[in-house]
Amino acid sequence: MKLEDKNILITGGSQGLGRTLVETFLHEGANVVFCARTASDVEQTRVELEPTLHPGQKLIGVACDVSDPESVAKLFTHVAAMGPLQAVVNNAGVYGPIGPTEDVSLADWNQTWQVNVTGTLMVCQHAVRAMKPLGGGKIITISGGGATNPMPRLVAYAATKAAVVRLTETLAEEYRDDHIEVNAVAPGALRTRMNQQVLDAGPDKAGADFFAKNQKWADGGATDPRLAAALCVWLASPESHGITGKLISAQWDPWKEPEKFRDLARGDVYTLRRIVPEDRMIINPSR
Repeated sequence: MKLEDKNILITGGSQGLGRTLVETFLHEGANVVFCARTASDVEQTRVELEPTLHPGQKLIGVACDVSDPESVAKLFTHVAAMGPLQAVVNNAGVYGPIGPTEDVSLADWNQTWQVNVTGTLMVCQHAVRAMKPLGGGKIITISGGGATNPMPRLVAYAATKAAVVRLTETLAEEYRDDHIEVNAVAPGALRTRMNQQVLDAGPDKAGADFFAKNQKWADGGATDPRLAAALCVWLASPESHGITGKLISAQWDPWKEPEKFRDLARGDVYTLRRIVPEDRMIINPSR
């Protein structure tokens, strides 16, 4: 087991990718605190997974709204009770408003930013405070298609996911000397409640092309969420030591071949803006 006796926090852990993350991390021997907004969903998940625990393994479920500072602070009291925090997976997120950008309300726009970006920031702030005295840790954020591709009619989601990746890269640099490694994961097209939200919105709001893609994913063409969960386990484990500030595709990037991936990941590859040093107009000091 790659994470035996490691203490892990997973946000948005009651369904979809989050549920798969919790199951996978438990299978790898980790103690897990997970949260979700709805208390009944949290309790149902905890009850269903408790019989799978190894002797002495801990599973704690907490109702938490990551967009609320007090709720996040309370979440971390449960994390502290579990023990030293080794890794965090920021999975909680929403699609936000679906439809033409000119019709998006500022209230819906702001709420999407509050959950996807501010929520991720607050969890990271608490995590860094917990990890610095330990001499290091791992923070993983879940990105999405919005970080790498324009997503018409999902403007809030696309913008926030790009922001999450830049936040990831910034934290990676800021806390590099503290040995806190921060990476983002693009899980691929999944069959989740977000997928259903697009189908419920219909082609008029979501756009015909994106609606058709979601219909295909719902009919069995989606990426297996266990692939992203396995990548998150790798990033949370000592096996990924030294990898930080990267946006990694679970589906397309060669992370299963660590040495090959390390060679490819040098420099600006696997970042939000994939450029070379010359593009930054760096002046050669020898000239």
